[in-house]
Amino acid sequence: MGWLTVLAIGIGVVLAVFLKGAADEKNKTKRLKRLIHDGFGREPDRDYGEEELSSIPGYYSAHSKSGQIDDITWNDLSMDTLYFRMNHTYSSAGQEYLYYMLRTPEMQEGEMETAESGGISMEEKIQYFSDNEKKREELQYAYMQLGRSGKYSVYDYLAYLDNLGERSSLFPVIIDLLFIPAIVTMVASPPFGMLFLFTLFTINIYGYMKQKGEIEPYLTSFAYVRRILDFSKRLSSIDIPVLKAEWAELKELEGRFGKFRYSAMLGMRGSSMAGDPLSLILDYINMLLHLDIICFNSMLREVKKHGQDIDRMITIAGRAECYIAIASYRAGLLQGWCAPRLAEARRREPGAGTDGSCGFLEMKGLYHPLLEEAVKNDISVHQGVLLTGSNASGKSTFLKAVAVNALLAQTIHTCAADSYQGDRYRIMTSMALRDDLEGGESYYIVEIKSLKRILDAAREPESNPILCFVDEVLRGTNTVERIAASTKILQSLHRPGVLCFAATHDIELTELLAKWYDNYHFEEEIAEGDILFNYVLRTGKAVSRNAIRLLGIIGYEEAIIKEAESLAGHFLETGNWT
Repeated sequence: MGWLTVLAIGIGVVLAVFLKGAADEKNKTKRLKRLIHDGFGREPDRDYGEEELSSIPGYYSAHSKSGQIDDITWNDLSMDTLYFRMNHTYSSAGQEYLYYMLRTPEMQEGEMETAESGGISMEEKIQYFSDNEKKREELQYAYMQLGRSGKYSVYDYLAYLDNLGERSSLFPVIIDLLFIPAIVTMVASPPFGMLFLFTLFTINIYGYMKQKGEIEPYLTSFAYVRRILDFSKRLSSIDIPVLKAEWAELKELEGRFGKFRYSAMLGMRGSSMAGDPLSLILDYINMLLHLDIICFNSMLREVKKHGQDIDRMITIAGRAECYIAIASYRAGLLQGWCAPRLAEARRREPGAGTDGSCGFLEMKGLYHPLLEEAVKNDISVHQGVLLTGSNASGKSTFLKAVAVNALLAQTIHTCAADSYQGDRYRIMTSMALRDDLEGGESYYIVEIKSLKRILDAAREPESNPILCFVDEVLRGTNTVERIAASTKILQSLHRPGVLCFAATHDIELTELLAKWYDNYHFEEEIAEGDILFNYVLRTGKAVSRNAIRLLGIIGYEEAIIKEAESLAGHFLETGNWT
């Protein structure tokens, strides 16, 4: 076989490998774009590892502010589940900002109505992505290329940069310069020169192994910063009219990272673990000369210098992807949605609201967005609401539906309702509480602490109106004290700038609080040995007493049921149990 034949075979093999790689890449791109296309408007099909779950609140934790949704309210409303339902994002920037957005209701007129930049409202941006499939998918693919930062939030990495302290490249530079006289010495006196070189190699290799272990965890954050820079540069080629102002700002911010890019070219080469011959050679060169560590120190200085610029880039990129996620979420709300009408922000200043107004909320066709076949209800209130009805009649679900929609109105400008109007509220709940076994606190202690935080917030002057929800007030104590304390607590929550929704089984509260709370109820029917719930909200207090009758449906003995009904009837007539 001649050498020409061997050469031809070699070229053929290389060409075949190249073509297969190109075909595989093309098929991968086509598959990812199909995934993007098919995913719009559908519930995301994603599995979250524990490490990724812990990274999602990264942006939120780094941007705490007044009025954000606290942990009790977030857990009461099952907001993690709702977040997963609407997380149609493909980047860490997007999914972290979406979490932050859901926990940060807009308290003042802002981007929802009057745009923060470019005179374009949030609603217009969301609507653009709803209407422009091609541009939406092109941008989503770019976000998919940006990807996620790994098991930690980039903010976790950035927060730990201070642990490295000030790093100087002076020592490794001096050592590198000493290689010049070492080589010269080797020519003049080989034995001494060899000893000189061996000493420098030993110092550098030992120092390299130690420092490489220290900086390795931070390279992930630098890699994500570099991807953000590449992403920002790429966006200039994607024409999104409603985001021109954001794209221009990203381009200007990206231009500030020239030194970072130059250092990253050498300091972030691939590892020899990948088997790349060039990377393997560079690993040995870095081990001897510390070039990547010198570059790392340069990148570290740039990241610390431009920390606010990095944060701003993540903010712009993350928020822009959230507009797409919201558009997709809206498309999946099969029972309909509406954009809310929010009133101008009213501050609860001392002396304000002397007319007794607690707030304003009007919703038509309201339903809970996590229910597939929910019953819609209407309600319009200017003062507190007291909700009665039997277990499983729909009280808790209705409270959560109102609270969730109030939150969505002020965060993603989207409500699971036919129409929504209301003030801008600080939203707080006390609903799905549990005993604190680790803290050694009973249910009652946990409950009164939860309620006190609402009372304390209600007394704060010069803040937004409060919208609060309480399910089964003080259920953790005896009847007499519960009714007495509940009456005074709920009465104290009737004040200017505080709108309270409360659910209770204690029918006595409907009379004791009639002056301050409007009564609504849910009722059920028992027919043919079964219980039927229609989940329709009705005005007035609950009048049915079916709890004892339900025992019969479950299969309790008839004697127990009759004696219980007799005892209850006697108490209602006489006021005592004997």
